[in-house]
Amino acid sequence: MRNKTLIIGASINPERYSYKAAEKLLAHKHEIYLIGNRAGVLFGNEITKNHPAYTDVDTVTMYVSAKNQTGYYDYILSLKPRRVIFNPGTENKEFAKQLEEQGIIAEEACTLVLLSTNSY
Repeated sequence: MRNKTLIIGASINPERYSYKAAEKLLAHKHEIYLIGNRAGVLFGNEITKNHPAYTDVDTVTMYVSAKNQTGYYDYILSLKPRRVIFNPGTENKEFAKQLEEQGIIAEEACTLVLLSTNSY
């Protein structure tokens, strides 16, 4: 079953929106994978700096700026997620176009708002 969310830009800093998204996704019973600049553990889930070959990612939610996303393009495309959410400040028209050409939904939205409104 493809029901997991990959958070790119994960952080153990409670002030970061990626932290808040991880917390809220788990509260809404979503399973998560975490990739960040620093390895660590967040809510019992490992934050990796690597690009694991996950096979069950439904949604990728971005918490890195457009200029820091280029190193993730091929990786995200290889995961074949159903959608990629570009949270505020991460909008990337170039990558969104590549995703849509591969049949992946590119959504400019806020993961926290989507969860709060039961639209996730």
